[in-house]
Amino acid sequence: QVQLVESGGGLVQTGGSLRLSCVSSSRTFSDRVMGWFRQAPGKEREFVAAISGDGGTTLYADNARGRFTISRDNAKRTMYLQMDSLNPEDTGVYYCYADHSGGLYWGQGTQVTVSS
Repeated sequence: QVQLVESGGGLVQTGGSLRLSCVSSSRTFSDRVMGWFRQAPGKEREFVAAISGDGGTTLYADNARGRFTISRDNAKRTMYLQMDSLNPEDTGVYYCYADHSGGLYWGQGTQVTVSS
């Protein structure tokens, strides 16, 4: 069983920044594609960004590209999401996931609230 624990959420004003972290318990962390989804109130969960196991390949949703940066530190088994130029539309619960053969593991989520 893989455990993922997110942190770093909070309340920030429009234009502000936050850095989310996701720590994994997996011993094969560096082999796994990982990423972030988010879910706004009343909306479906949507993809934000993903990163390959070695960190060399990243993928972003259109509304995250240019403002968010995904990265990872395999020695610390930790993935990050640096979020800049935040706006109220970025408000929601942010979930990290890990892609293990046979399925996805999810964290419990961390709340991000951007005030106008």
